[in-house]
Amino acid sequence: MREAVQLQTVLPNLELIARGKVREIYGVDGQLLIVASDRISAFDFILDSGIPHKGKVLNQMSLFWFQMFRSLVPNHVITSKVDEYPDSLKEYARLLSGRSMLVRKTQPFPVECVVRGYLAGSGWKEYQQKRSVCGIELPDGLLESSKLPHPIFTPATKACSGHDENISLAKMSEILGTETAHRLREYTLKIYDAASSYAAPRGILIADTKLEFGLLDGEIILIDEVLTPDSSRFWPAESYCPGGPQKSFDKQFVRDYLEESRWNKLPPAPPLPDWVVEATRKKYLEAFEQLTGLSLQE
Repeated sequence: MREAVQLQTVLPNLELIARGKVREIYGVDGQLLIVASDRISAFDFILDSGIPHKGKVLNQMSLFWFQMFRSLVPNHVITSKVDEYPDSLKEYARLLSGRSMLVRKTQPFPVECVVRGYLAGSGWKEYQQKRSVCGIELPDGLLESSKLPHPIFTPATKACSGHDENISLAKMSEILGTETAHRLREYTLKIYDAASSYAAPRGILIADTKLEFGLLDGEIILIDEVLTPDSSRFWPAESYCPGGPQKSFDKQFVRDYLEESRWNKLPPAPPLPDWVVEATRKKYLEAFEQLTGLSLQE
């Protein structure tokens, strides 16, 4: 029997600003309440099957990294303690506990800041054709999952639906201005370097990740989620072997199942069997506990 999942929150007294693939965002007294559901998406489809504990893993892992990187770049978190939330949220305390955070409202930059330390996914596909990733030339002889000579910054524009579009740093500079684009690149690479150095001795390689930033009173702020299994590729170090796909702590497990099911990528998406749901739940929890050294707050 499956554990209960929180597929969607409905908070009638609050203004729903956005409902994304995983998160709901509400307006609260000029601030934002971000609630992480247990929804999971793959190939741009939100699946009917949720993953127990997933929202809490994403929320609490992001909070862990926000705290770690606060000396590198400010972030938008006000509090995640429900007893410190405004009175209008008190009746929802049980639902929000462990899976939400109250944050400052920023003006998000319309660009995702992606950093890649290993050759995987769309980067590997491009490398095979052009010996480059997002237009950045790389040396010959790299294998799938090879560690890159140095991490590379490969920004992307945010798509309202479908896939994000990779862009060059020059194009990003046209959109945001040269100084802002280069500062975001610097922040992204610093965070990735710090996170990779922290994770490696704990048995996890961070192959790539994407970060988001916003502007608040002229200051660049780290926002959204940070280094979660949804926004990153986490690989177990003990089994790492370049030359093919790697075992993973992220939702690649779900993608692999859907590929093997021969689904044609048209709606409706097939339901996930119990064993895939449970295996995915364990992977998310394992990544959280291994990286943070904490127990998940229920």
